Amino acid sequence: MADTTNTETAVADAEAAAEALARVKAEIGKAVFGQEKVVELSLAAVLAGGHALLIGAPGLAKTRLVEAMGTALGLANQRIQFTPDLMPSDILGSEVLDESPSGERSFRFIKGPVFTQLLMADEINRASPRTQSALLQAMQEKHVTVAGARHDLPAPFHVLATQNPIEQEGTYPLPEAQLDRFLLKVDVAYPDLDTERRILIETTRGAEAPVKAALNAAELLKIQALVRQMPVGEKLVATILNLIREARPEQTTDARVKRLVDWGPSPRAGQALMLAARARALLRGRLAPSMEDIEALADPCLGHRMAMRYDPTGDAPKLSELINDLVRKAA
Repeated sequence: MADTTNTETAVADAEAAAEALARVKAEIGKAVFGQEKVVELSLAAVLAGGHALLIGAPGLAKTRLVEAMGTALGLANQRIQFTPDLMPSDILGSEVLDESPSGERSFRFIKGPVFTQLLMADEINRASPRTQSALLQAMQEKHVTVAGARHDLPAPFHVLATQNPIEQEGTYPLPEAQLDRFLLKVDVAYPDLDTERRILIETTRGAEAPVKAALNAAELLKIQALVRQMPVGEKLVATILNLIREARPEQTTDARVKRLVDWGPSPRAGQALMLAARARALLRGRLAPSMEDIEALADPCLGHRMAMRYDPTGDAPKLSELINDLVRKAA
């Protein structure tokens, strides 16, 4: 009887969460037109407790997306424009020397913009490796250490970072170990004709529909805990394991992977795929992930955790095409 009650409670919680997330997506849709896949992947990364790397040309509403997400999820949000002269203290914070009216002096920590719940790291590849590593360490550890003192970041804490794929001068590409810190890589494409027409009309005529909060931080934390409790079938677990191992040149049975892939995904890629699949299922109103979720998330989870060798013939498939072939093979 207790198991039945627990199951009914879990189902009710999942259904309530799915309804709340539908409201979140509707609110974001007031500010970001089209880009349903980008919105879904960004939300999946947050629901899974991770961070996302958004890659796309300027002007594709990446900043607008983060602002709308922060408002709809009820999270405090900040934006940092990364530049080559940005220092770690500019994002983490620093200590200043205060003097009291009595003449006593003491150091006081002033928090940087990283002390927020949803942070947009705009053009993260423009910052120096030193500043990049400071942010990425905060992303992983959920706290910063300044002058030997630990300062915890707010909970929840998520980073949506952007990279501009067009300009390469004056940039510092993220090394592979740091790319692995991002749960998902999200490619932001140009809008279709109907969406771009809507953008032209609705964003240039005056007042825009305000985005309202559909959740708050406490409710989001509960949903994140719920995502980790969602069941995953043994067949799906086996598919994820097969996919990850087939993508590694040292373990694969695929001749193309042995010939074309320089390095494959780590176990963290499997963890990311498992969590993101659960989150996407909940976003779509389902109580458990399916093969459809694995197919949709394989490239966002693995694409930035693999590298292709140079192929002088020019006949090699794109990495995304290879990953999609491996998904079909692993199923």
